[in-house]
Amino acid sequence: MTGLIEGIEKFDSPGRGRGLRVTRPFKVGELLFSSPAYSYVLSFKEKGSYCDFCFNRKEGLARCGKCKKGFYCNAKCQKGDWSMHKLECSAMNAFGENWCPSETTRLVARILAKKQKMVKERCVSEKMLLIEELQSHLEDEDNEKRERTEADIAGLHRFYPKHLEVPDQKDLLTLFSQVACNGFTMEDDELSHIGTAVYPDVALINHSCLPTVIVTYNGTSAEVRAVQDMKPGDEVLISYIDLLYPTDDRNNRLRECYYFTCDCLECKTKSKDKAKLKVHKQRDPIEPHVVNNMIRYARNTVREFRAFKHVKNILKC
Repeated sequence: MTGLIEGIEKFDSPGRGRGLRVTRPFKVGELLFSSPAYSYVLSFKEKGSYCDFCFNRKEGLARCGKCKKGFYCNAKCQKGDWSMHKLECSAMNAFGENWCPSETTRLVARILAKKQKMVKERCVSEKMLLIEELQSHLEDEDNEKRERTEADIAGLHRFYPKHLEVPDQKDLLTLFSQVACNGFTMEDDELSHIGTAVYPDVALINHSCLPTVIVTYNGTSAEVRAVQDMKPGDEVLISYIDLLYPTDDRNNRLRECYYFTCDCLECKTKSKDKAKLKVHKQRDPIEPHVVNNMIRYARNTVREFRAFKHVKNILKC
């Protein structure tokens, strides 16, 4: 089953490690491949707006009769999600408002459940790469990240003791690191965060600030589409970060989250930095002292208006 994505192959990318490249031409907008999620989780703030199973947005979703916190299009979706929802259903009832695992913890719990269920079978989202083969940067994490991970692990032990076989601490640390480096933020049509997922095959795509593809979401599946014309041998490249940031900011983010520095042509030339700085300046939040000055001006204007109105009333008398 490995290597069965038509028009795509895995290869050793110089300076980048494993990667994907195309074996036939692709035009701008053309779909390279689509991948179902190995595992995914709906953001808790979106519960009630989206189906927990298919991520369809609709009014009047049906609630889980037990916990009242799972929402589904119909009985088919509820049945399809039960193997994952049961991890949380009874715990949400038991803990009530105190049920508060992080989104990462919820996703890791589902990955563990999926791995236990699949045993040695290969999932359809693992045509090129097994979930166990995802890159981990555990040795590169600083104390702050390690403390956050350990807090997430504590949440896993607290909120998921019933239906889950939890591995030892070392394996958990590795899995959390793999999810941190390879998890995808799922977005709706307005680019708002609605959940997190792991796609092993899509995780093989390396980063560039001059990407050749973009990943969009169709329900819980990831779709990889060309944003440039591609010829056989071209590497499949995506941007891991917001490209509106100037070069130094982009690379600071890449080092902090993914532990590398980009050396693409745009990072070497910084040709678009001035334009990006101009855009970012327009997007920057207003400084607190500016807000205070505006409030002070508004109060003075209101005060002067009231004083003028009072004088005007006296003159009328």
